[in-house]
Amino acid sequence: MSYLQAIVIGLLQGITELFPISSLGHSVLVPAFLGWDTIVGAQSAHESFYLAFLVGLHVATAIALLIYFRDTWRRIILGFGRTVRYRKIEGPDERLAWLLIIATIPAGLVGLLFEHSLRTVFAKPTAAGAFLILNGVILFAGERLRRRSEVSMLAAGHGTGAEPERPLETLKPSEAGFVGVAQVLSLFAGISRSGVTMVAGLLAGLDHEDAARFSFLLATPIIFAAGIYKIPDLVGPNGDGVRGQVVVGSICAGLAAYAAVRFLMRWFETRTLTPFAIYSVVVGTIAVIRFA
Repeated sequence: MSYLQAIVIGLLQGITELFPISSLGHSVLVPAFLGWDTIVGAQSAHESFYLAFLVGLHVATAIALLIYFRDTWRRIILGFGRTVRYRKIEGPDERLAWLLIIATIPAGLVGLLFEHSLRTVFAKPTAAGAFLILNGVILFAGERLRRRSEVSMLAAGHGTGAEPERPLETLKPSEAGFVGVAQVLSLFAGISRSGVTMVAGLLAGLDHEDAARFSFLLATPIIFAAGIYKIPDLVGPNGDGVRGQVVVGSICAGLAAYAAVRFLMRWFETRTLTPFAIYSVVVGTIAVIRFA
């Protein structure tokens, strides 16, 4: 892997991990479109330098999220400590801490058991393109169902047709679990983690901004844990020859991720998932036609 490739993939990872367009899908499709055949082949190998390279990018992305949401995470950690000490949940920070734990469990367990197998089977350009189309359909469906709910509320005389104001901390444990189960879909290359968790949050009654916030908070421990779990790949033989590229790619990924989360938190104050749905369907269709 060249340093130019490391920079390109690092920037790509940092942006697409948070944009609802699938980082895993793009890490498959972009090298294929650019003719980086060695990287394409390494995607589906049981052991490869590319998977070791992606470890560093995941850790850098998680660190960028931790920095951006540092005040929120400080409150969450302190709130969790209070629940352990006093054995009760009182404030919103305590509740949010446990909602994140509940939502993390499904993807954590399934990822631990099946992530490597799913990657080696489905991390191919045609499959990634097909799943990217499905990702767009999920985003479209989420927005449509959300809008239908708003119209129904307006027709029933509840609210003004704007997004209902439901604080993030009022999610029920079962609803947090639903968001966590939705996150499992992101193990398929082409399905976006942030996209499916945002849709699940919207269906639970959150507005776009809080759905995005919960999605990014939920992604942080999952991405960080996945990177730490794979560290042996990086320090072992698979990391030989790419450790310098990992450093450069990780810096790019961290900076891109921080810029991406800042942009998206502002975007979802007033805008929806629809442009990302259109992008996913268009790019996925092009990929299927190109690589089928």
